[in-house]
Amino acid sequence: MNAAEKALSTFREPPYMYNCAQTICAAFGREDLLEPMKACGGGKAPEGTCGALYAAMTLAGDKALELMEAFRSIHGACSCRELKGGTPRVACQDCVKTAANLLEQAGV
Repeated sequence: MNAAEKALSTFREPPYMYNCAQTICAAFGREDLLEPMKACGGGKAPEGTCGALYAAMTLAGDKALELMEAFRSIHGACSCRELKGGTPRVACQDCVKTAANLLEQAGV
C-alpha cells in the first residue's frame, strides 16, 4: 500500500475518522502529530491552507516550499477555500492523494 492509499484508508473512515491533515501524518507514521493536526482540517490550517498540504509541508521540512509549488501546479491553488470554490472544485480526497504522493516523491 502506498502513502496515498494509506492516507485515504483513514480519511473519514471508521475507526479513525481522521481529517485531511491527520491522514497525511498517519500515512507517514507521525502519530505524534495527530492531535495537533486535529485543528487543521476543513480550511482551519494556518492562512486557510489545505489541511492535507499543510501537514505534508510540515513533514517535508526544507522541501516544504517545493512541495507547495508542486501542489499548486497540480490543483491551481493551495487554500481550502480556493480549492473548494474553484472551477473545477477539487475534492478533499484528491488533495489528500496529491499531498501524500508529493511527500512520498520528496523522499520523506
